[in-house]
Amino acid sequence: MKPIIDKESQISYLKQRLNMFMEVLDAIEPEETKLEDIDRLLEMIDDIEEKCEQFKSR
Repeated sequence: MKPIIDKESQISYLKQRLNMFMEVLDAIEPEETKLEDIDRLLEMIDDIEEKCEQFKSR
């Protein structure tokens, strides 16, 4: 996969990732949430943050 260089594609990518995160978050039932579910959400946030840092350096 080639790097995403132009700003419009970077923004589009981040929006898609954030939308995916929100869908996962909305689907979680608080009473049934396990530690693994929370860990997965934190992983998703870390991935988005890492991608933001990569985009800032391009």
